[in-house]
Amino acid sequence: MNIPSRSITFLSFLLSSFSFSFVLSRNLSYLKQGSSLFVDDWHTSLVSPSGSFSCGFYPVGINAFAFSIWFSFDKTIAWTANRDRPVNGKGSWVSLRHGGGLVLFDFDGTMIWSTQIISTNKINRAQLLDSGNLVITDLSGIMLWKSFDNPTDTLLPYQGITKDNKLVSSAAKGVISSGYYQLYFDSNNILQLIYDSPNLTSIYWPDPFNKWWVNNRTAYNNSRIGVFDDLGYFMGSDNLRFKSSDYGAHVMRRLTLDYDGNLRLYSLNESAKTWSVSWLALSQPCQVHGICGQYGLCVYKPELQCICPLGFDVLDPNDWRKGCKPTFNITCHSAGQVRFVELAHTDFWGFDFNYTRLLSFHTCKKICLRDCSCQAFGYKKGSGECYPKITLINGRYSQNTMQTIYWKVPRSFKAPKISIYETNPHNCSAISEVHFMNYSALELRKKNVGKQTWIYLYSFACSVFVVEALFIFVGWWFIWRERKQEIRENHYETVSCSFRRFTYKELERATNRFKNELGRGGSGIVYKGTMEEERLIAVKKLHGVSQGGEEFFAELNIIGRINHMNLVRIRGFCSEGAHRLLVYDFVEKGSLDNVLFDSSSKHLLRWRRRCKIAVGVAKGLAYLHHECLEWVIHCDVKPENILLDDEFEPKITDFGLVKLLNRNSCGQELSRIHGTRGYIAPEWASNLPITGKADVYSYGVVLLEILRGMRISDWVLQDGEEEDQVEMILGRWVSSIKERLKKSGQGSPCAWVEELIDPSLNGDFNSAEASMMVKVALSCVEEERSRRPNMADVVRMLQSYDAE
Repeated sequence: MNIPSRSITFLSFLLSSFSFSFVLSRNLSYLKQGSSLFVDDWHTSLVSPSGSFSCGFYPVGINAFAFSIWFSFDKTIAWTANRDRPVNGKGSWVSLRHGGGLVLFDFDGTMIWSTQIISTNKINRAQLLDSGNLVITDLSGIMLWKSFDNPTDTLLPYQGITKDNKLVSSAAKGVISSGYYQLYFDSNNILQLIYDSPNLTSIYWPDPFNKWWVNNRTAYNNSRIGVFDDLGYFMGSDNLRFKSSDYGAHVMRRLTLDYDGNLRLYSLNESAKTWSVSWLALSQPCQVHGICGQYGLCVYKPELQCICPLGFDVLDPNDWRKGCKPTFNITCHSAGQVRFVELAHTDFWGFDFNYTRLLSFHTCKKICLRDCSCQAFGYKKGSGECYPKITLINGRYSQNTMQTIYWKVPRSFKAPKISIYETNPHNCSAISEVHFMNYSALELRKKNVGKQTWIYLYSFACSVFVVEALFIFVGWWFIWRERKQEIRENHYETVSCSFRRFTYKELERATNRFKNELGRGGSGIVYKGTMEEERLIAVKKLHGVSQGGEEFFAELNIIGRINHMNLVRIRGFCSEGAHRLLVYDFVEKGSLDNVLFDSSSKHLLRWRRRCKIAVGVAKGLAYLHHECLEWVIHCDVKPENILLDDEFEPKITDFGLVKLLNRNSCGQELSRIHGTRGYIAPEWASNLPITGKADVYSYGVVLLEILRGMRISDWVLQDGEEEDQVEMILGRWVSSIKERLKKSGQGSPCAWVEELIDPSLNGDFNSAEASMMVKVALSCVEEERSRRPNMADVVRMLQSYDAE
């Protein structure tokens, strides 16, 4: 049968097209010595045996490619050979050669990158392993080179950071070129994050204000290595320890130094195929240095945003690292030709050419005036701390910052009265107006003196008219009262500018007129609600106008600055008349007490979940006590204030009764007893100053309840004993348990630990781990608070079993 030539031609075209498409999508298990990968055929790549990772040419721009390793499912880059020198999209290639190993060439034959292997062994092949490690081996299978020794901005499980390498962030989001942030071991053997720009270098993690031992690091181990395993646990030779929030096997993870300077551990959600943050180095992004450049200020509204102070313009809106430029000329004026404008609640970290305590404001001002290099000075009232500054970078604005910056400007400069947030403060859904720069307090006093003089003269002239004077007085009194209320509302709006503001009608509609009650406590009632987009919310309606208002401001101030996976985060608020309400994300499983003490649902809390909850609650409290800018004491830690999400991750809630204490004066007393019977530390009744150890005691009680599966009052009280004696009886019970521990000696814990563990577990628990947790709980409920550990120690003790 004759086939027409046209049909043969068409059939040949189809076959060739199919073959070409097949070649384009071809995956290689390894690259032999003498073989090459070509950028023109960039769909062809090396693939790990499981298919999790790919390696080849990756498009990074228009006609620009990098030789990289990436996660196959979403193309997230894990390593790049030529991040700062991409090759042309036409004619470039990479070859595995006998001399040098892998060599990357640009289109014109210029060598861009090489593994530079120096070995007498004959190179056999390059292969991508399931770990994401690209290795070059010889004929005997000996590794001659591996990508794990040369990380870029990401570490994979069991890939170590050592004294010989470092992580370098990318320059910007979606860009692979090197940025200014680095993670490396310094000469003191401490793993640290550093901002390293062409103009300056500064360390920002761990806290540079503290010595290494205060940061719980050690400088005595010079091995300089840090690595995290496939369970999500990181261990460094400098004693740096952390664990992913979803600690466990069968989860894909990566540790990445992101473009914004924060170090984050990411975990892959297999079902959604998305990455989520399971640990991060800095919960407050404004702590990262250089993020807003010179003269720039980092603020939250509620997300991080860089702004320029009044009198400054941004240099490049697309790159805030370049900072701001002054609209006035900064030169060495004489003292009579300059003045200062103030920025309240502001700090520019570092670069002080002097530091002195117990100075008056005028003395500090004179120090800056006398020195031409002084651009500004920071001053803290009360302590008299003076910080003259030669460089203004790492600026941060927060209502919690007690320092004021006084900026040197020419006397002719007039600061316009412009707000940071240009919105309508009278609109209930709008972000409030915050004036960021004003005249110095000294100049305001001078202006006010002049105004008051005219007022006195006018009052004297009109004093003969008694009726008119009385009328004026009454009128001013009403104005003053309205102004006072306006100031109060403005203060409130300033505090709450980071959140969505709801109207009372919106929340009434969302909660179906507050019919679905979730729970109630000393500060208010919580209702379930639904927003228009079908998103579930929890609305807390505070009790009482005055008392609720105080708690409202406390919660709004505190929760707005806190961001931790084990703490509930506020999403919005309402303040209308006497109504004070807070809006949270709805947490699916409800409170811990509903699951732990309910026999019908207790089966959900198997041993591993109980351990996860215990560690999560400890982490949340440790964050409040040790990592916040302010020391936050919860004061009412109990199962009702611990919520569980779908993954049984605990989230601590109810900060309405907390007390903020200055870290330098932790002996301050709270005004009245807070807490719930059975969880209150003994020092409350003794009228002693309250510290974080009160939360430690409450946590110890909660931990015992998690282990036993019942209320502490139901556990330790005998027939005829009153519930108001539970704390005293608990103390006796703890003493008796300790005596039994001493008698048991160093033998197996099984003999006594089973008596303290929930019988519903049917013995399905780790005895050694349970023994450790019981000992931690007992140490937390010591009657003498000085013998209790702090929450950071509790976290370390609980995690020590996993680390062994």
